[in-house]
Amino acid sequence: MTASGKRWGALAVFLIVCVAGGALGGIVTVPAIDGWYRTIQKPAWTPPDGLFGPVWTVLYVTIAIAGWLVWRHRSAPGGGAAMTLWCVQLALNLAWSPLFFGLRSPGLGLVDIVLLWAAIVAFLWAARRIAPAAALLLVPYLAWVSFATALNLAIFRLNAVGPTT
Repeated sequence: MTASGKRWGALAVFLIVCVAGGALGGIVTVPAIDGWYRTIQKPAWTPPDGLFGPVWTVLYVTIAIAGWLVWRHRSAPGGGAAMTLWCVQLALNLAWSPLFFGLRSPGLGLVDIVLLWAAIVAFLWAARRIAPAAALLLVPYLAWVSFATALNLAIFRLNAVGPTT
């Protein structure tokens, strides 16, 4: 296989990992949306359920391309650290649905998404010098996760069971 073929093959792997990971999260999420999620309190500014799938699909593609761009520069100074941060953010991303929807735990989801937000920021910082396009690609992801963090916090607060007096 040529160097060009390997490069495009690697992009395909990144795309498959990210999109398949998102799809696996959907396996946990979809049943909960029609069940548990409908029964909990949500803020008035909660987006419609149908918005999440298309947004996440686009974001998973940009996450994959950003990872691939950094992977191509992994031997540059800071490349290994940026690649590690990309892997960390992806793992945290993929953990959120099982925590929030699977375990029905807005609290655990909140801990995870705050860590995810920090990992995205760290990745952007690390990637900006070795693959600036990778950092730019994840700006919408950071914006969406910022919104999702606020939403997760609001859901946690609305559904927290406090002490009875």
